Amino acid sequence: MASEVAEHKYQLNVKMTCGGCSGAVTRVLTKAQQEVSSFDVDLGTQLVNVTGPIEEAALVEKIQKTGKQVSAYHGLLDLGITYRVLWVLDYLGYVPG
Repeated sequence: MASEVAEHKYQLNVKMTCGGCSGAVTRVLTKAQQEVSSFDVDLGTQLVNVTGPIEEAALVEKIQKTGKQVSAYHGLLDLGITYRVLWVLDYLGYVPG
Protein backbone atom coordinates (compact mmCIF):
# COMPACT_ATOMS: atom_id res chain seq x y z
CA MET A 1 0.00 0.00 0.00
CA ALA A 2 1.53 3.34 -1.06
CA SER A 3 1.31 6.19 1.39
CA GLU A 4 -0.13 9.44 0.11
CA VAL A 5 1.87 12.61 0.54
CA ALA A 6 -0.10 15.70 1.55
CA GLU A 7 -0.15 18.38 -1.14
CA HIS A 8 0.08 21.92 0.23
CA LYS A 9 -0.60 25.27 -1.43
CA TYR A 10 1.29 28.36 -0.36
CA GLN A 11 1.39 31.99 -1.36
CA LEU A 12 4.50 33.89 -0.36
CA ASN A 13 5.15 37.62 -0.55
CA VAL A 14 8.77 37.79 -1.70
CA LYS A 15 10.68 41.05 -2.14
CA MET A 16 11.83 40.98 -5.78
CA THR A 17 13.00 44.15 -7.53
CA CYS A 18 14.14 42.85 -10.93
CA GLY A 19 14.14 39.93 -13.34
CA GLY A 20 17.30 38.62 -11.70
CA CYS A 21 15.46 38.38 -8.39
CA SER A 22 12.52 36.49 -9.81
CA GLY A 23 14.96 34.34 -11.80
CA ALA A 24 16.79 33.33 -8.62
CA VAL A 25 13.50 32.29 -6.99
CA THR A 26 12.49 30.39 -10.14
CA ARG A 27 15.82 28.54 -10.22
CA VAL A 28 15.63 27.41 -6.59
CA LEU A 29 12.06 26.19 -7.01
CA THR A 30 12.92 24.39 -10.25
CA LYS A 31 15.74 22.56 -8.43
CA ALA A 32 13.26 21.50 -5.73
CA GLN A 33 11.16 19.45 -8.17
CA GLN A 34 10.94 16.51 -5.73
CA GLU A 35 9.20 18.77 -3.20
CA VAL A 36 7.46 21.29 -5.47
CA SER A 37 4.78 20.14 -7.92
CA SER A 38 4.12 23.56 -9.46
CA PHE A 39 4.89 27.20 -8.87
CA ASP A 40 4.34 30.68 -10.26
CA VAL A 41 6.66 33.62 -9.64
CA ASP A 42 5.11 37.04 -10.35
CA LEU A 43 7.59 39.93 -10.23
CA GLY A 44 4.83 42.54 -10.66
CA THR A 45 2.88 41.51 -7.57
CA GLN A 46 5.92 40.05 -5.74
CA LEU A 47 3.89 36.90 -5.09
CA VAL A 48 5.13 33.33 -5.34
CA ASN A 49 2.49 30.58 -5.45
CA VAL A 50 3.73 27.07 -4.71
CA THR A 51 2.00 23.68 -4.69
CA GLY A 52 3.66 20.50 -3.45
CA PRO A 53 4.43 18.24 -0.52
CA ILE A 54 7.12 20.63 0.80
CA GLU A 55 6.65 21.86 4.36
CA GLU A 56 6.15 25.58 4.90
CA ALA A 57 9.36 26.15 6.89
CA ALA A 58 11.48 24.33 4.28
CA LEU A 59 9.93 26.37 1.46
CA VAL A 60 10.55 29.67 3.20
CA GLU A 61 14.14 28.62 3.94
CA LYS A 62 14.77 27.77 0.27
CA ILE A 63 13.48 31.16 -0.85
CA GLN A 64 15.48 32.99 1.84
CA LYS A 65 18.68 31.25 0.71
CA THR A 66 18.40 33.24 -2.54
CA GLY A 67 18.88 36.38 -0.45
CA LYS A 68 15.27 37.45 -0.95
CA GLN A 69 13.11 38.56 1.93
CA VAL A 70 9.93 36.58 2.58
CA SER A 71 7.80 39.14 4.39
CA ALA A 72 4.53 37.22 4.62
CA TYR A 73 3.34 33.77 3.73
CA HIS A 74 0.11 31.83 3.91
CA GLY A 75 -0.35 28.06 3.86
CA LEU A 76 -3.64 28.17 1.99
CA LEU A 77 -4.75 24.57 2.49
CA ASP A 78 -3.63 24.49 6.11
CA LEU A 79 -5.81 27.39 7.25
CA GLY A 80 -9.41 27.31 8.41
CA ILE A 81 -12.15 27.90 5.86
CA THR A 82 -13.09 31.27 7.36
CA TYR A 83 -9.56 32.59 7.03
CA ARG A 84 -9.35 31.34 3.44
CA VAL A 85 -12.58 33.10 2.51
CA LEU A 86 -11.41 36.33 4.14
CA TRP A 87 -8.02 36.04 2.41
CA VAL A 88 -9.68 35.60 -1.01
CA LEU A 89 -11.94 38.59 -0.40
CA ASP A 90 -8.94 40.68 0.63
CA TYR A 91 -6.96 39.47 -2.40
CA LEU A 92 -9.83 40.50 -4.70
CA GLY A 93 -9.95 43.92 -3.05
CA TYR A 94 -13.39 43.44 -1.49
CA VAL A 95 -14.10 45.97 1.21
CA PRO A 96 -17.28 45.37 3.23
CA GLY A 97 -19.53 48.42 3.19
